[in-house]
Amino acid sequence: MPSIGESKLRAWWSHRQGLDTSLNNESAREVLRRTGWARSVGGVGPYLTIFARNGDGREDVDRAAASLEIQELPSARGCTYVVPRDDFVVALLAGKEFGGAEMKTATKLGVKETEIDKLCCAVLQALESEPLEPGELRKAVGGAVRNLGEEGKKKGLTTTLPVALGMLQTRGEIRRVPTNGRLDQQRYRYALWRPNPLAGVNASSAEINTELARRFFQWIGPASISELRWFAGLGAKVCDEAIKPLKLVKVNLSSGSEERWMFAEDLEALNSFTEPKTPQYVLVSGLDGIAHLRRDVRSLLAPDDLNRRVFVEKGFSEVGKLRDLLSHGIFDRGRLIGLWVYDTATNSIAWNSFVKIDKGLETEVKRTEDYIREQLGDARSFSLDSPKSRVPHVKAIRASYGLIN
Repeated sequence: MPSIGESKLRAWWSHRQGLDTSLNNESAREVLRRTGWARSVGGVGPYLTIFARNGDGREDVDRAAASLEIQELPSARGCTYVVPRDDFVVALLAGKEFGGAEMKTATKLGVKETEIDKLCCAVLQALESEPLEPGELRKAVGGAVRNLGEEGKKKGLTTTLPVALGMLQTRGEIRRVPTNGRLDQQRYRYALWRPNPLAGVNASSAEINTELARRFFQWIGPASISELRWFAGLGAKVCDEAIKPLKLVKVNLSSGSEERWMFAEDLEALNSFTEPKTPQYVLVSGLDGIAHLRRDVRSLLAPDDLNRRVFVEKGFSEVGKLRDLLSHGIFDRGRLIGLWVYDTATNSIAWNSFVKIDKGLETEVKRTEDYIREQLGDARSFSLDSPKSRVPHVKAIRASYGLIN
């Protein structure tokens, strides 16, 4: 069997991720089902993930969320992702193993499980009439919620309410609803989830781990076992057990020290896949699945780009040494060819390119720029990202425009 070269592998990942216009006519739900859950940290990642693949506007995505076609849930590693309806059960159960951190903190502060159980009942009763914000819930449940004082404040847990809300979410009893309907904000109301998506579900942890692994390799295979372990938050032994039923096959790669695996039928498709000859430019968020799922920026770079110095939080670093994209990314057939951030001072994208800039690349930058300016207003990477904190980043990227080419 011939080996797979780096360029073809990158183009394949781009194809599987739908960054080649192949998902243009698909819904937001189908995009997330086929290419992976969109990491949500109060930034524009979910919007850009979907826009880059099918061109949906913000209101289209918001309607999909409002109709429960997609939903932000605690899931893999206990982190929040925007998940398609098809995967609600797997996502919730995958996150269940990681949902007890706040209860452990509360226990150290003298809170007993019986107290939280009573608070959970009070929350559910309060939500019977309508969705409520946390402040409204505190008033509605009255004495059932307890202030944890200065000691709790030091540990990041001021009251017992977040403990109950977290438990009820992982059980599928309640869900978070953005107060203004937008996924790039972190103000929520809480609503009863009826019917509970976990009602009648009887799946073991091992079965859920296997289903999570199945999705991972469908989204981003070929991938390494260590990459799956990071994404799913699994130990080595548990991970080995999770992938056994999948019957993955090893991929013959022309380079790379780590073994990569995928499904046999996908390997057949990869071997017959033809790398596109013309550019397929696309701008994505720093948390886009093509980079986030495997956390291996190096494999997305051409050899000549590995040592390029790029802006990071406290100075500069060689881009080939990064695991995560610290800027938003520009890709062409799976190759990282540039970086970008949004500059609210000029309502424009600040960007650079590792390759010669042509009309097609400029057109794609403008398409994304128009989308952000007209529909999002900004392109925050995460909740604490702000126009002010981004100023050094904007300056560094603008200074490198025309120099990196």
